[in-house]
Amino acid sequence: MKVVRGFDQLPAGLHGAVHAVGNFDGLHLGHRAVIDRAKDIAKAAGRACGVITFEPHPRHYFSPDDPPFRLTPFARKEIILEEWGVDCMVAVPFDAALANTSAESFVGDGLVGGLQIGHLVVGHDFAFGHKRRGNTRFLKEQAAILGFGLTIVEAHVAENGALYSSRAIRELLQSGRPRDAAESLGRWWCIDGVVQRGDARGRDLGFPTANLELGAYLQPSLGIYAVRAAIDEDGATTWHDGAANLGLRPTFDGRTVLLEVHLLDFSGDLYAKRLDVALIEYLRPEERFADLDGLIAQMATDCANSRQILARPESAAGRFDTGAPLPARDEPLP
Repeated sequence: MKVVRGFDQLPAGLHGAVHAVGNFDGLHLGHRAVIDRAKDIAKAAGRACGVITFEPHPRHYFSPDDPPFRLTPFARKEIILEEWGVDCMVAVPFDAALANTSAESFVGDGLVGGLQIGHLVVGHDFAFGHKRRGNTRFLKEQAAILGFGLTIVEAHVAENGALYSSRAIRELLQSGRPRDAAESLGRWWCIDGVVQRGDARGRDLGFPTANLELGAYLQPSLGIYAVRAAIDEDGATTWHDGAANLGLRPTFDGRTVLLEVHLLDFSGDLYAKRLDVALIEYLRPEERFADLDGLIAQMATDCANSRQILARPESAAGRFDTGAPLPARDEPLP
């Protein structure tokens, strides 16, 4: 997959492509429907398929002091889109200039003049331009004037009738419901990072841990989780069951939130390796123990509970599918 920054960096060979556009932070099943629709149109027309997104996320630009909130930071978004078979990712820098760009200029100068789009695919609620004055009605008018195709994908609704949304997924993760979040994402939600050197307390207690910082990721509910962690070694990825503590380590008066992952039935040095940790089920909140014996006994219980949970069919790594395609309203390719 080709990755470019800005409207004027697209190679000539990708001009005329079919593009899906949006923030796409969660890359959840609703986003997947929009992107899959773009892929279908591109395949039928014999064109490339691209995804236009914004970095940093507009929310970060307008509220830079907010706590980290990303479900899918840029590097992870790139990996997922490549797995989904997208040919090109256009990461448009979201800065003061873009924030003040009119809807007319965004379409005419950016999408048409810069990217030379052949067809645009958007979700039903897509809004853009200065003060979000551009919408799907405006895009219909511009498509007719400027001569590009347009598809508006209707809302993707879950079996329980709820709309898929990144905000709802954040709320699920922050309330200790990673399994429900996975249902909306169409995959287990993961935190990835390079293992940091810690104080070796876990090893001394008989439960060695790999320590990760959250970085740009949203902070889920603090506590103990059943997890599955992937280790990338020599180009091969292996998955291991585990239990993890996400929190401040109150027994040791910790002050920095860390994800501490203990892999079951694993021995080896993980320092400086990259781990991908999937949150499967929330077990309990963090708590302070009066002595180390109490902590060790609880850690053993947490590992046993994680082992049982991860052995169930509903916790299988390949449980989730990609979801069904959605109906859409099409304007033909020019």
